[in-house]
Amino acid sequence: MKKLSLSLLALTFIWNVSAQDKKNAVQPNENLIAENIAAIPKELAQKVKKYAETRGASLVTVNPVKDEIIVSTRFGSTNQLHKLVQPLGARKQITFFDEPVGGAIYEPTKGEYLIYSRDAGGNEFGQLYKLDLKTLQSTLLTDGGRSQNGGVTWKKDGSGFYFSSTKRNGGDRDIYFMNPNDPSSVKLVLEVKGGGWGIQDISEDGKKLLIGEYISANESHIWVLDTATGKLTEVTNRNDKSIVQSDASFSKNPNEIWFTTDRDNEFQRLATFNLQSKKITYYTSSILWDVEGYQLTEDKSKLGFITNEGGLHKVYIMDTAAKKFKEVPNLPIGLFGGMTFTKDGKSAFFAQSTYDSTSDVYKLDLQTNKVTRWTESELGEIQKADISKPKLIEWKSFDGMKISGFYYPAATKFTGKRPVLINIHGGPEGQSLASFLGSNNYFTSEMGVALIFPNVRGSSGFGKTYLAKDNGFLREDSVKDIGALLDWIAQQPELDKDRIMIMGGSYGGYMTLATAFHYADRIRCSVDVVGISNFNTFLKNTEDYRRDLRRVEYGDERDPKMYAFLDKISPLNNTDKIKKPMFIIQGTNDPRVPVTEATQMRDKLKAQGNVVWYLEAKDEGHGFRKKANVDFQRLAVIRYMEEYLLK
Repeated sequence: MKKLSLSLLALTFIWNVSAQDKKNAVQPNENLIAENIAAIPKELAQKVKKYAETRGASLVTVNPVKDEIIVSTRFGSTNQLHKLVQPLGARKQITFFDEPVGGAIYEPTKGEYLIYSRDAGGNEFGQLYKLDLKTLQSTLLTDGGRSQNGGVTWKKDGSGFYFSSTKRNGGDRDIYFMNPNDPSSVKLVLEVKGGGWGIQDISEDGKKLLIGEYISANESHIWVLDTATGKLTEVTNRNDKSIVQSDASFSKNPNEIWFTTDRDNEFQRLATFNLQSKKITYYTSSILWDVEGYQLTEDKSKLGFITNEGGLHKVYIMDTAAKKFKEVPNLPIGLFGGMTFTKDGKSAFFAQSTYDSTSDVYKLDLQTNKVTRWTESELGEIQKADISKPKLIEWKSFDGMKISGFYYPAATKFTGKRPVLINIHGGPEGQSLASFLGSNNYFTSEMGVALIFPNVRGSSGFGKTYLAKDNGFLREDSVKDIGALLDWIAQQPELDKDRIMIMGGSYGGYMTLATAFHYADRIRCSVDVVGISNFNTFLKNTEDYRRDLRRVEYGDERDPKMYAFLDKISPLNNTDKIKKPMFIIQGTNDPRVPVTEATQMRDKLKAQGNVVWYLEAKDEGHGFRKKANVDFQRLAVIRYMEEYLLK
């Protein structure tokens, strides 16, 4: 094997500083490729550490026979599974991997073991494992290869579970059955076409599955599968276009299902569907916001649902016989991470965060509405006074459409006009919420930088018309929403229109790159995280199971007119208009936005002589999840802001 030349080795980490500065600087770990990044003083790392040690806890699964839960939290490098047996009790760690552990579910009759999912290096090829809770030994159940496996849905008697997998060809998400005590028993029960299929519920007798087919953020359908015959039957009308029909569950009435839908409405309502008459009955029409999710008790007598009301969540409990619901009183204003009822239906566990607290797990007594805290996660050294409180802001875009977002002001100790960081969410159908900033409070509290999280057109949570306003040939209208935000910033006496940085991840990365060339004279610098630089190369190279789903959103590049349009608007083909510094951050194993989207943008900007910082993690995928990588990324972004935003 040839030795790498010195010039190639130098590409791995380029300081452009003296040997003494290197000695006093934070070094990237062996999994990071860092190019042209300025030296990061160790003193800065110490200062930032106060904000970098927060952690949260999320609810994973509830024991079917004991008052125990599994939560996901981080004590080392990555999120792992922990068991709790009492409120505020010790969190007993039960998985110990370098890679984060995703979802898990108890075996439903005795709760003696878990089925959990784990990928490798952020590649999102999640494999299923059985975890024996007595020995803490894991057994691989799936193929261990380049397949996605998930959606575990147990038969009520615990004799096995159904799950979805792309293992047949990497693109189609089929349905399988397995007895986890005999992984060789796995069998294909439904072969489909497309990557948007998934299990939503199973009947009491295990003879029927409700199957969801996701077409896009604007369209989805529900089917019922006879598990004995393999016959798949329409529930909703497959010819219905631009209607969301999802999250289906069997009702206590055998001829009825619960689901959420935006049919004949701007927002997703909770509804029932009569399988015989095809009649739909709506129950939440009085709430002019989306029902984001719901959960039925084991006996299906009660139903809890969560609404997203302008970027904050509310929780309601319904009596399913009377079809009457009430908001759960006296809950803190914030964001909820789902709800799971105990087997007896008397209580519900949920996770919640607020703007000034990270996520923790709580238990709600349905009889008394008393809430008991089960976890208390640490904020590190962050004090309440260090935390910025979000404000809802609104502005009008080029066509008069009202756009909104959340504004986190800089700490009051800073005087004069404050620089601004605009952080754009991904999706594109994501939504910025009134969430806890975590380590980003360093920007507001220590750097005096104001943060704005916009919900440009195409964001969810504002109705289906708004959601579809960026599709296909309308793509750049969302970029114009950022242009209008720049106008709004210029009108605010406390903000500095001449010091603005754009940052975003995934689709937000595309928005960052697009803003960099459309509004090059109005921004100081940009940070692109796992962003799309060319829609045509992205659609060619993204994983098979995603391609058709993304074509519905972005446009089908096989159409010559669409190909030409995507070519025209792609940032890679407009680099000549990018005049300001760019920081590109990417995971090597990203299955969604391949690493080539980052490297081609980096190389073209460098060839033009632009200032380009580059950070790539060889053990990450669509964003960084390992603490060492996350910490270095944070420090590098702060140094970049010091150089190009604050000066």
